[in-house]
Amino acid sequence: MNIDAAINLDDLRALARRKLPRIAFDFIDGGADDEVCLRRNRAAFERYRLLPRYLRDVSRRDQSVVLFGRTYASPVGISPTGLAGLFRPDADLMLAAAAREANVPFLLSSAANAALEDAAAVAPDHVWFQMYCTTDETINADLVRRAVTAGIRVLVVTVDVPVNSNRERNRRNGFSRPFRMTPGVMLDALAHPAWLLRYWRAGGLPMMRNWKPYAPAGAGAGTVADLYGTLTPAPMVSWESLRRIRAAWPGPLLVKGLLHPDDAREAQRLGADGLVVSNHGGRQLDAAPAPLEMLPPIRDAVGDKMELILDSGVRRGSDVVIARCLGARAVIFGRPTLFGVAAGGQAGARRALDIIAKEVDMVMAQIGCREFKTLDPGYLWRAESPPP
Repeated sequence: MNIDAAINLDDLRALARRKLPRIAFDFIDGGADDEVCLRRNRAAFERYRLLPRYLRDVSRRDQSVVLFGRTYASPVGISPTGLAGLFRPDADLMLAAAAREANVPFLLSSAANAALEDAAAVAPDHVWFQMYCTTDETINADLVRRAVTAGIRVLVVTVDVPVNSNRERNRRNGFSRPFRMTPGVMLDALAHPAWLLRYWRAGGLPMMRNWKPYAPAGAGAGTVADLYGTLTPAPMVSWESLRRIRAAWPGPLLVKGLLHPDDAREAQRLGADGLVVSNHGGRQLDAAPAPLEMLPPIRDAVGDKMELILDSGVRRGSDVVIARCLGARAVIFGRPTLFGVAAGGQAGARRALDIIAKEVDMVMAQIGCREFKTLDPGYLWRAESPPP
């Protein structure tokens, strides 16, 4: 199967699985502990039904969404994902270009291999920057400064990684930071020659370019990755850290990873403009609730003036519609576009975005909705509830 033949997002996952060595595929695909949270994220969507309304003119549909003053073509964006260059060289820039072509946001991770300045140059109107606070306040401040200088419009601060999680697939595969080509990894990689050839042609371990300015002059990729490992996670990060970022950042500010309504209220009080309601794709706390479960109480807590974007578990256009009905303005996902770029480069990432946009359009027509922004709970029926 080639990229164009993929008809759903799971097809892209299957393609990537064939093209990546196990250590790389499992890094994308896996979660924490028993990976119960991965399943919970999907099961949350399955509890809802979409209740169609017929005899409505749906010959024209509009799924565009306005986020922080800019109109995007579809209510879907690309989540921040680290180490994408390990799966395909320059993957971050390919993701940025795919987002530009599809006219959707791309949240560049501070753990990316591309520098934020380079990604912003590729897609200046579509790249948002996601940062982790570090143990060094001067570096935190400098990351914010660099984002301002690069012309980034939206800053996203991820707060749900106080410590590293227990990702057992990575441990079993021998995935360490920095990534090293052990004999076992090499043996598996030989069964994926195209990936191995790209890896060596690109010089081996990709550089984490956002962190190179803070390493000694001439530091290699391994040294920079080790530096990143000493700076993050930062368990001392607090509301005061967010307050300092808010004071320094002039544009829209999103907080990613909050799940408690009280925390959502506090972020709003400190001046955050929106939240990415997320459990890190099931990669941090395996016992965490699904973001979709927490979306209604968080929406009730912050009201309509705060933008809510849902992350974690989105795999179908119907998921996007359900999230909107429950209070999200838009959704983002990371694994599908990573699988796409791993399998087919920029075209693969664009294929993931095209698939989900077409599914959203079809579902809107099926339920009698002309405009995505008008979706509300009236289109939903929860499985355990009696029909209206």
